[in-house]
Amino acid sequence: MTYTTANKERCVILAEYLVENKATVRAAAGKFGISKSTVHKDVTQTLRHVNPALYEQVKEILVYCEEAEARGITLDEEDMKAIEDELYMYD
Repeated sequence: MTYTTANKERCVILAEYLVENKATVRAAAGKFGISKSTVHKDVTQTLRHVNPALYEQVKEILVYCEEAEARGITLDEEDMKAIEDELYMYD
């Protein structure tokens, strides 16, 4: 699949936002004024091809958020900080 420069740039910007802020897809969508579907597609499908290393970082955050949501947990800023500590404690 061919990705336009704008799509590549957008997916990297979104991914960097997610990683830097330990944000959810919903939070990123709200911040950038785009749909959750677009954010999710950009940081999963597109990012995987554009920047595999960044994709791996985003994937860790998305998996945790997805598991929390499945358990009925709403993640706030404090929760995301705890996730950051947990994800990077072994670095």
